[in-house]
Amino acid sequence: MANSKIFLSAGVQSNLLSLQRTSKLLNIVQTRLSTNLKVNSAIDDASAYFTARALTNRADDLNSLKENIDLSISALQAAIGGIEAITELVEQAKGLANTAKATGDTAERSLLAVQFNELLGQIDDLANDASFNGTNLIRATPDNLEVDFNEDGSSDITITGLDSTTAATGLNVAAAGNDFGDLPAINVTITQLNSALTELRTNAATLGSNNTVLQTRLNFTDELVNTLKDGSGKLTLADLNEESANLLALQTRQQLGLNSLALAAQSERAVLSLFG
Repeated sequence: MANSKIFLSAGVQSNLLSLQRTSKLLNIVQTRLSTNLKVNSAIDDASAYFTARALTNRADDLNSLKENIDLSISALQAAIGGIEAITELVEQAKGLANTAKATGDTAERSLLAVQFNELLGQIDDLANDASFNGTNLIRATPDNLEVDFNEDGSSDITITGLDSTTAATGLNVAAAGNDFGDLPAINVTITQLNSALTELRTNAATLGSNNTVLQTRLNFTDELVNTLKDGSGKLTLADLNEESANLLALQTRQQLGLNSLALAAQSERAVLSLFG
């Protein structure tokens, strides 16, 4: 049987091997330019690849926590806004009680008592409406807000809800006693209102402090996510300027290799022509 193998000269083989290596390098550089990554898989650099992936995974986990912290801040702000509005209504109610105390007209006191009781109803409605995303920190049976700050839940905060209704469990302001018909009843109401205002200011300060903590943790988490992503990028991102220069150099090398291969083949044909 005739031998069908084709044997190439050393010069041609050397040029072919050089072209193959150049072609592989070109593919690598083109991949880096198209993906903007110098490490696309563990094959490129196992240590850098898995370290970068761990950093990216943690950044993704923290991003989810960051969204939850942001939503919790909104729930807190809804509660703080509710308390501020309730404070205004309580101050209005106190104004009605003081007006009733200053007048001796029974009919006027009775009318003021009706307005006072209506304000108490508005306070309760407002407290029950101060919800965000299903969370209400100031209604009659307030929710508690649990916020995680890290992936394993070892760092967190629990914000306890504060009943800000007029009920005995909250501000403890009763309806106008005896329709404001006598001074002792009015004085009891004014005392309750003063205590309610003090409690509201304390509650607003407590929630405001918690809001500051959450905002600080949100900013910290945002910066940490950026740091993790930056660290991952340092391990895997390609230098586009460098890779563009590499591409140009390899394309030039490839062209020179093709020219060299053509010259080697031409030289072999010239030798063969001597035996023609």
